[in-house]
Amino acid sequence: MNIGGTLIAGPAAGPLHGRIHVPGDKSMSHRGVMLASLADGVTEIRGFLPGEDNIATAQMFIDMGVQIEWLNDEKTALRVHGVGLHGLQAPENMLDAGNSGTCVRLMTGVLAGQSFSTTVGGDASLSKRPMQRVADPVRRMGATVDGREGGNLLPLTITGGQLQAIDHVSAVASAQIKSCVLLAGLYADGVTTVKEPKPTRDHTERMLPLFGQPVDVAEDGTISLRPTGALTAPSSVVDIPADPSSACFFAVAAALVPGSDISIEGIGINPRRDGWRRILLAMGSDVTLVGEGSVGEEPVADVRIRAGGLHGAQVNPDDVPDAIDEFPVLFAAASLADGEFVLTDAEELRVKESDRIAAMAAALRSAGADVEEKPDGAVIRGQSMLRGNVDVDAHGDHRIAMAMAVAAQRADGEVRIHNAAAIATSFPNFVALAQSVGMNVRWADEDGL
Repeated sequence: MNIGGTLIAGPAAGPLHGRIHVPGDKSMSHRGVMLASLADGVTEIRGFLPGEDNIATAQMFIDMGVQIEWLNDEKTALRVHGVGLHGLQAPENMLDAGNSGTCVRLMTGVLAGQSFSTTVGGDASLSKRPMQRVADPVRRMGATVDGREGGNLLPLTITGGQLQAIDHVSAVASAQIKSCVLLAGLYADGVTTVKEPKPTRDHTERMLPLFGQPVDVAEDGTISLRPTGALTAPSSVVDIPADPSSACFFAVAAALVPGSDISIEGIGINPRRDGWRRILLAMGSDVTLVGEGSVGEEPVADVRIRAGGLHGAQVNPDDVPDAIDEFPVLFAAASLADGEFVLTDAEELRVKESDRIAAMAAALRSAGADVEEKPDGAVIRGQSMLRGNVDVDAHGDHRIAMAMAVAAQRADGEVRIHNAAAIATSFPNFVALAQSVGMNVRWADEDGL
């Protein structure tokens, strides 16, 4: 996919050092602006991630009549004037989800409960990603969903209906599916339940009670929602912790570059998002938590990472859903670790912004890594250094681009990462922050290359 943007990275000139704060959590930023828009009253949100994906979600609600005030130039703070569950207006044009799977899948649940029809589209990458997984449950609830391949591909036209609660058993461990069904459940008659094959990130379940909507989680993991009929804006500010997925890039970079020592402030350590840290610990990385606390309903801590000790590991399948977004950069760590890294049960990586198993395997192999691609994962045999003076393709996937920038810090020459412009979807200031801790990374057009 040719979207432009060439990143030039590595090798690191020396150890990485610094104390940094990465942007707010992407998943929670989506959910915060959604629930605030559907609530009665005014909600203030701080720590919002102003990446293109989250801005697309905010713009959808603006297009449906919600007033959003940006409280600073960086767009990390906003005030949302909620219109209530039934206050959205039919948009004049197709809603644009951009590159964001979270946006379109969660919005499918919201739009299923409206009294009008809405068409949602996205960019070329998002238009290839499967949507049947959310279309089917909301159809069972009473909505109509039309689209290419029977509603599996964007654009989707969603016509809301009088929804009925369902008991949904998900075949895929996906927080997007779960959240879609729960959001549709806000409009349904009866108790909506969701059962997952493995637990997934639970930000929706944690955030809904802040807006006055109880959610019950049984001992067997079944999630139940009985709609109260309204959401209410919280009386206090909704704070968004720093994004663990963004933090992981710097954690791996510090683990890989000899002599490095980096601290990252206020990272969300929710167990359903903390799989990356558990995997790095299993690989022998020096990762410690400092000053554990909470932001709203979410646990947070500073994370300190020091270089050294990385070895291969067999990834625990239970950790896979909790690290699903971090595997591209964990692949980079594995390619430079001592021994063999084995990942299974990770088929979901093939239906992200790119086929992340294939994309990372190809990019790392271009840099001389030993990667054996499997249908549901990979086997990676680590080595001491990657090959530089090579070109790799990020395939328009922000996490592939940033992961290869991290891997390049331990290459014997520069790595040119093409089609990397999608970094703006989740981490617009990645390059500046990386440079601040000593990573060797720059955009090609910064020096006329």
